[in-house]
Amino acid sequence: MDGLHIAVTGATGNIGTSLIRLLSRDDRVASVLGIAERVPQWHVAKTSFVGADLTEDDLAPLLEGRGAVVHLAWLMQPTRDPFTTWRTNVLGSKRLFDAVARSGAKTLVHSSSVGAYSPRVDHRAVDETWPTDGWPGAAYTREKAYVERLLDLFEAANPEVRTARMRPAFVFKRKAAAEQRRLFAGPLLPGRLVRPRLVPAMPVVDGVRFQAVHADDLAEAFRSVLFGTASGAFNVAGESMTDMRAVAAMLGARPVPMPFAAARAALAAAWRARMVPAPPELLDLIKRLPVMDTARVRRELGWVSHHTADEALGEFIAGLRTGAGGPTPPLQTEIEGGRLAEFATGVGQRP
Repeated sequence: MDGLHIAVTGATGNIGTSLIRLLSRDDRVASVLGIAERVPQWHVAKTSFVGADLTEDDLAPLLEGRGAVVHLAWLMQPTRDPFTTWRTNVLGSKRLFDAVARSGAKTLVHSSSVGAYSPRVDHRAVDETWPTDGWPGAAYTREKAYVERLLDLFEAANPEVRTARMRPAFVFKRKAAAEQRRLFAGPLLPGRLVRPRLVPAMPVVDGVRFQAVHADDLAEAFRSVLFGTASGAFNVAGESMTDMRAVAAMLGARPVPMPFAAARAALAAAWRARMVPAPPELLDLIKRLPVMDTARVRRELGWVSHHTADEALGEFIAGLRTGAGGPTPPLQTEIEGGRLAEFATGVGQRP
């Protein structure tokens, strides 16, 4: 029996590299086509890479003969240019879904997010039936929620395609630390400050807690969907939750409580001064995220998280100390030109 031929968009990112590695070692996989804007100099068994822009290029030839398509591609920056992120994330996803409908693929797996969920005022966990209207204050959540609606339309029009949507919590791993530092903290965060006992005190915003999942664990969930029969939505998060006090503990720093309003004002000032690429709306978002119930992914896919939320976050913190990176352009330790080039992009103005 022939193995499965799989196409993966966003194959060179945080989640994509973990999934590619996992699929390359699976005897049930015949081949993997990694689709990314920039082709990496990375050689993986059974895997080839192609450069493509989801918003402009003809996607049909890339999906020809593929039994399954995994859609991971997502643009986090430039947060100062929401037109660009909307064009890539929403219109690019629509073009891909249209191409999948014409390709003859039997399975589509889309990477959504906890950010697609509507806010909840208490801390009771929500299952996959909770509304996915996002939160209108942040471009990320607006786009994730809109793509959920596009996927609803796709499912209704293409019942012959088994469709699943994964809704992960924040995704961390050591080799994505350099990329995530560039995306969220910017060029002014020196890795030497992310060392135990070097920082005596750290401001923490109490009440801001979130779930996290290790990228390798999330990749296992994607693989389970690909080779199963389940469809629909799956919440994916590691055991427990984490917060800024956990970060302080990892650094051996004394936590100093900081009101949410003060933390937001400080982030907004840094954003306006182009010192950080992450806008204050992302802090608003974290405060509003619901807690996800992960019973379905564990029950129906047999998924197990091998890392707690603190362990996944801890890998990211450890990676920051050394500027850890991966073998692909998004995950590289430094971009060409180093941190000066990061400033040249406007710190959130251009990708």
